[in-house]
Amino acid sequence: MEQNEVLKALQRDHAAELKKAAQRLKGTAKHTEIIASPVLSDMTGHHILLKPENLQVTGSFKIRGAYNKIASLSEDQLARGIVTASAGNHAQGVAYAARERGAKATICMPTITPPLKVDATKAYGADVVLHGDVFDEAAAYAQKLSDEQGMIYVPPFDDYEVICGQGTIAMEILEDVPNVTDIVVPLGGGGLGAGVALAVKTFKPEVRVIGAIPEGSPAFKNSFAAGRVVPADKVVTSAEGVAVKRPGDLTFALLNEFLDDLITVSERDINEMILLMLEKHKLVVEAAGAVSLAALEHLNLRSRKFASAPGPHVVVPIMSGGNIDTVTIGAVIQKGMIARGRIMNFEVELPDLPGQLLKVAQVLAEQRANVIALDHDQFKASGHYTNAVALGVTVETNGPDHIDRVLEALKQAGFDPKRIY
Repeated sequence: MEQNEVLKALQRDHAAELKKAAQRLKGTAKHTEIIASPVLSDMTGHHILLKPENLQVTGSFKIRGAYNKIASLSEDQLARGIVTASAGNHAQGVAYAARERGAKATICMPTITPPLKVDATKAYGADVVLHGDVFDEAAAYAQKLSDEQGMIYVPPFDDYEVICGQGTIAMEILEDVPNVTDIVVPLGGGGLGAGVALAVKTFKPEVRVIGAIPEGSPAFKNSFAAGRVVPADKVVTSAEGVAVKRPGDLTFALLNEFLDDLITVSERDINEMILLMLEKHKLVVEAAGAVSLAALEHLNLRSRKFASAPGPHVVVPIMSGGNIDTVTIGAVIQKGMIARGRIMNFEVELPDLPGQLLKVAQVLAEQRANVIALDHDQFKASGHYTNAVALGVTVETNGPDHIDRVLEALKQAGFDPKRIY
């Protein structure tokens, strides 16, 4: 976005435009209901209330910004067709909104986009073009199509109407949780964060807005440090919804002014929160949607403004989406269970004698460690010509303490187990 466009957007009547967006979205976007989270409250020591945009129409908050933008277009503009780029959620929002407004939509998506999101976008009647390895490459191609064919480009984040649409989430939070002190929001291109921060600082500026990013998506961290938009050299994260190399110009300008703090989270943090939401809340949350949840345990240590604020904290993390395919869910569950000590794999070398496997099995049974898989292989022993067998075992466990007891029991029985994970 050109600098003069950014300055023009910053001078608009934000309160009026946010209220207009909320009015446009009535009957289209859900007013998602706040969900209390006792488990996260106990874990963090703060009162945690979830904003479940994963339960939104199309499974993501993106319907808000997309519909507000498309609803602002004239009939002549709609007749030219809509084009955009997205890793999935914005694609579905644009496809849905275009269908509702009677416009043809073309969506450019990076090749890493999960098939679930591709199929869901097609189901709303849009034409899907897979191009590039990351969002930025798909976005460049979408802009090219717009320039060549005259279609209206609907940016996924760097657009004032899109930002105001996303800001309606904060308006709902302020209405539903009048005592909220902190809102935590995931940052990718910055549209959601900018919209939330703009709405909060317009209507209730004392509420803190805290951004959260994965370690492998450092564009906003680098940009804030430099005081200007700085593209990341590379982006490596399972949270494809926030895997953006370059933040928006307008979103950066708004967040640079209004965001109170920024927290970085690990892939392990993200996976654990996806699993926790499944187990404790029966909610499906995609990786990008779990980034804000992953930040909760780090607020006291990584946010000076949060830690220094007096009084109790009432924190609302925004779960931005829930569009995740079953293969990814399976992988995330396994990684999360390993991280939480619910699955353990170890190797042990045994004498090549009858009954040795039974001895290991008896120890595991006594320790109530349920066997998931066994790998009994003579050729993996430390020496091919020794009379030994390498045994690999994967077991279900009940946490780190249980793992320690299992390994100690094996040692007491005369074995030398080596934990693999």
